[in-house]
Amino acid sequence: MTIKWLVNIVIKSKLHEQMLKHKVRNISELARVTELDRRTLTNIWDEKNKRIDYETLNKLCEHFNCNVGDLLEYIPD
Repeated sequence: MTIKWLVNIVIKSKLHEQMLKHKVRNISELARVTELDRRTLTNIWDEKNKRIDYETLNKLCEHFNCNVGDLLEYIPD
């Protein structure tokens, strides 16, 4: 017997809020200063990621001097 779990996990990106707060003009600028791939940052911005590496979160938290909760928000189903 196969059991299928249908779980709707909603994690919202707050990257745009941090970029506004810290006056980062665009994704390309953020990619340059954090040395993260622009596509990775775009996917976070557009909420298209299925996962985010700890290294990516660490670099963003270091750059913005914030916590993970300042970058991502869990929205209960």
